[in-house]
Amino acid sequence: MNAHEIAQASTERMWAGDRASRLLGMQVVKVGPGSAQVTMVVRADMVNGWEVCHGGLVASLADTAFALACNSHGEVTVASGFDITFLESAHAGDTLLATAAERASRGRTGIYDVTINRVVGDGSAMIAEFRGRSRALGRDIADA
Repeated sequence: MNAHEIAQASTERMWAGDRASRLLGMQVVKVGPGSAQVTMVVRADMVNGWEVCHGGLVASLADTAFALACNSHGEVTVASGFDITFLESAHAGDTLLATAAERASRGRTGIYDVTINRVVGDGSAMIAEFRGRSRALGRDIADA
C-alpha cells in the first residue's frame, strides 16, 4: 500500500470504533499522510449558558482531526498532550472545519497543529488553534 492508502485504511479502522465523534455529528472530509480534515455542525445541545459552543466540544473536534492525522501512518498513536487557544466563539448552526497537519515527527513522538475554522459561505474564519503532541505505541493499526 502507498502512503495515501495506509492513511485511508487507518482512518476507516479508527472511525469504525469512534462512537464519540460520530455522536457529535463529526464527518471526515479528507485524510492523507500526516493530515486530516473533519467537520462538525454546532447543534443547540452543544452550546453553554452564554449561547456559545462549549469549548470542550471545539477541542473534541480538533482532537479527532489530530487523532486521524497522527494515526495516518498505520501505527497506533495516542495523544500525550495538547493545548488550544480560542480566538472567537462558535454558535448553534455554525459549521466548523478542523484541519490537522503534522509539523514534526521524531522516533515515537510527533507534533501536530490543528486549525479550527467557522465555514462561512465560500470562505472561513479561524476560531481556534490546537497543538497536539503524540506518542506512537509501536503497534500496527491493522493488529489493533
